[in-house]
Amino acid sequence: MKIGIVGLPNVGKSTLFNSITKAGAECANYPFCTIEPNVGVVSVPDERIDKLAEIYQPQKVTHAIVEFVDIAGLVKGASKGEGLGNKFLSHIRETDAIVQVVRCFENSNIVHVDGNVEPIRDIETINFELIFADLETIEKRLDKAKKMLKADKKYQFEIDTLEKVKKALEEGKVARSLEYSEDELEVLKDTFLLTMKKVLYVANIDETEIENPEANEHFKKVKEYADKEVAQVLPLCVKIEEELSALEAEEKQEMLEALGLQESGLDQLIKASYQLLGYISFLTAGEPEVRAWTIINGTKAPQAAGKIHSDIERGFIKAEVVSFEDLMNSNGSMNEAKEAGRVRSEGKEYVMKDGDIVLFKFNV
Repeated sequence: MKIGIVGLPNVGKSTLFNSITKAGAECANYPFCTIEPNVGVVSVPDERIDKLAEIYQPQKVTHAIVEFVDIAGLVKGASKGEGLGNKFLSHIRETDAIVQVVRCFENSNIVHVDGNVEPIRDIETINFELIFADLETIEKRLDKAKKMLKADKKYQFEIDTLEKVKKALEEGKVARSLEYSEDELEVLKDTFLLTMKKVLYVANIDETEIENPEANEHFKKVKEYADKEVAQVLPLCVKIEEELSALEAEEKQEMLEALGLQESGLDQLIKASYQLLGYISFLTAGEPEVRAWTIINGTKAPQAAGKIHSDIERGFIKAEVVSFEDLMNSNGSMNEAKEAGRVRSEGKEYVMKDGDIVLFKFNV
């Protein structure tokens, strides 16, 4: 699972990446200081795993993970190769979803590539470059489909689908803003359109506004824009997150309390990025290891078992399941949960739920 962090130069994206991964990507007050994409793998914060680790005292604790990629800043004309456009587009094509950092703070000491702070213009600068790149992809695919139509009429549906997307792109709309049938999605699956990728906008606000982001006019504009595009938006102050990331756990908690925050913006971002692609976690717990396993929401028990080992999926018999909440209501005791009838025996058609604690029974 790979999330690309994008944005115009000097909006705070590399600072955000550093704060998330503490990987030390170079930060400087000029464009393109991040030329090759920096990659960092981070754990998804999960209080359930922490609680289970307290109960079982395992030899190993494994959280779910998200891979973040810090991608070079983009400027107008990227789709035509301007700046680092070609590299930007190839790197973003390799990601599963996009976190777009948008500058929503004023600071005369930090240069804005377009001279002033205007978040919607910044968002559209990136979106339009992705749209132009997608138009090129769609037009090539259309040409091919039209040639194939002469030999096989089945290509008409593909042409209709591609024309539908092309019309939206030409109107300046991103491909993900349209509704599609399953058959249409099947046609588009191998086009790898950039504007089909799910997006989370991070509104980088001033530290004085962290308790009340709605006071920031720039943030309100981004939220309005994201709602129309059916995208998510998260306000955070990258400067504060950078400071928090450098602190030890106790000091970090003290600073969060002083700021009136329940959790850091970074923790919120990592969780939101995980959920952006429709992922959930099922859990396994015991003395050897407490672990979160990543699956797509809607996965059935045998396929979830296959995440642990293909043999378990192949020889699946049943799954003994208890929800995290039910285990906690049984004082963290599996035996007590069983006695209370809270542990269920589920078969091959069971659809896994987030926070299920599972023991798979199998035979090969």
